[in-house]
Amino acid sequence: MSSTQFRPGFHPNLFDNRVVLITGGRSGIGYQTAELLLSLGAHIIIASRNEDKLKQAQAKLQENQSSDSSKVAAYPCDIRDTEQIKQLAEHIASDFGRLDALVNNAGGQFPALAEMITDKGWEAVINNNLNGTFYVTREMAQRFFIPQSSGTIVNVIAGIARGFPGMVHTGAARAGVENLTKTLAQEWACYQIRLNCVAPGIIESSGLDTYPPQVRRLLDQAKVDIPLMRLGECADVAQAICFLASDLASYISGTTLYVDGAQHLNFDQLKLIKTIKKQLSLS
Repeated sequence: MSSTQFRPGFHPNLFDNRVVLITGGRSGIGYQTAELLLSLGAHIIIASRNEDKLKQAQAKLQENQSSDSSKVAAYPCDIRDTEQIKQLAEHIASDFGRLDALVNNAGGQFPALAEMITDKGWEAVINNNLNGTFYVTREMAQRFFIPQSSGTIVNVIAGIARGFPGMVHTGAARAGVENLTKTLAQEWACYQIRLNCVAPGIIESSGLDTYPPQVRRLLDQAKVDIPLMRLGECADVAQAICFLASDLASYISGTTLYVDGAQHLNFDQLKLIKTIKKQLSLS
């Protein structure tokens, strides 16, 4: 989806000369957020583990950007590795001299019954989704936001309002990030740092490609069960992120914005469990 397909509404200079870091920015929600922020005048830094795909995303963003005044930088970084995060902060300081906003979008998970998740599987998701988010947040706050006495952080989590059956590992990690957000919104308010979460529902993105066919069919069926009767688009989430990262939300901190077509209010969350059990012939 190109920036011309975003719904109008934001002022085109809303992020003029703001420097924004987006983890997991090479694809899906992260990429769409980068594209929208570029169209609003921001300088963008995208980071992810796969350097080749990251450079491809950078080239595509540069090709599609509407203004030559905005910069697009791309740095490989594993958010589970604090040394790599420090190197990322060094690059940002050297190339931009400041950081105005951070979008913690990097993460990953897989559907599984809780009793079948191994130590390795559990640790991988917790380290990525919870620990990695904290490591990046802490480093960027220490290096930029606290000394500047300004900064905005948006954490992309998941629909965890009623638990997350079928993905207990990411449910636990994302709940931790939500509490982290509420806590730091209070601790760092004295530095004029705002933190909020965006909780996407089922979003049609490249992330769905990693799920087995049975789960993808379940997600297709979910369209009729979601109150707004459609799956979300990456642009829906990107626009919510941009709102919370902007001055339009200057008095909003410590909250979670659900972007899910009201799915969190009434969706049958046990369908995923039933699908997994059927797949494994356990039911």
